[in-house]
Amino acid sequence: MAAADTGGFAMIEIDDVVKHFRLPAPGVMGWFGRGHAATVAAVNGLSLRAEDGCITGLLGANGAGKTTALRMVAGLLAPDRGTLRVDGLAVCAGQVSTQARLGILSDARGLYPRLSARENIEYYGLLHGMSAAAARRRCEQLAHWLDMGHLLERRCAGFSQGERMKTALARALVHDPHNIILDEPTNGLDVLANRALREFLRWLRAPEGGGKCIIFSTHIMPEVERLCDRVVVIAAGRTVAEGSVAQLLAQAQEADFEDAFVKLAFADTMAERAGGR
Repeated sequence: MAAADTGGFAMIEIDDVVKHFRLPAPGVMGWFGRGHAATVAAVNGLSLRAEDGCITGLLGANGAGKTTALRMVAGLLAPDRGTLRVDGLAVCAGQVSTQARLGILSDARGLYPRLSARENIEYYGLLHGMSAAAARRRCEQLAHWLDMGHLLERRCAGFSQGERMKTALARALVHDPHNIILDEPTNGLDVLANRALREFLRWLRAPEGGGKCIIFSTHIMPEVERLCDRVVVIAAGRTVAEGSVAQLLAQAQEADFEDAFVKLAFADTMAERAGGR
């Protein structure tokens, strides 16, 4: 299924964003020891555009800066430099106006284990200002789409990984956001749950599903090949390549996408190793 025509309008924009974290100096015990703390650039000049009606893959190795970047888009962290926008609105840490436009599924699912799936989902609807009746209707709708009606009245304690994922995804979508951020959403999923998630995301991306803007963050190549319309490759906190899977294969002059990713993401490292021989 082809992505909807976006007309070039970016729903989520990251422009030259930098984020440093302070670390304890070598040999210092804890955060309050003597010495100067070191800093590390988790995100180092990252820029990307995620457009309406498109699944944008954010592809990078563990530690590349994906999660930090998405936490800044969500308004959970403030950048040291650069700008972030959602639907044209500038993102500020803790700002409700942009957070309300996002549905976020993070790697830390954070379900309340003593609550049922329904209670988890509807509670988030209430937090987003929905009436109890509207939250219930939306919960039933999402349960139908995600084939999780049999889970609604069960407490989340003891859910499988796939059941937790479905519940967390429904919770993230309860307020019908137009922009969806998924951070490593397939961790621990079995084949059937993974396939079901891909089909649902394709539907959300399509006009009949609302033409959502979706960012899909992962380090798993086959997921990107099967699902993403456009891919942004990041390494060391910055964008190193972007385009469709076919365009990235052509750019790297490789037939295998994993080989292309390694060449694009680790070009500097490979050059250093070659020069040191």
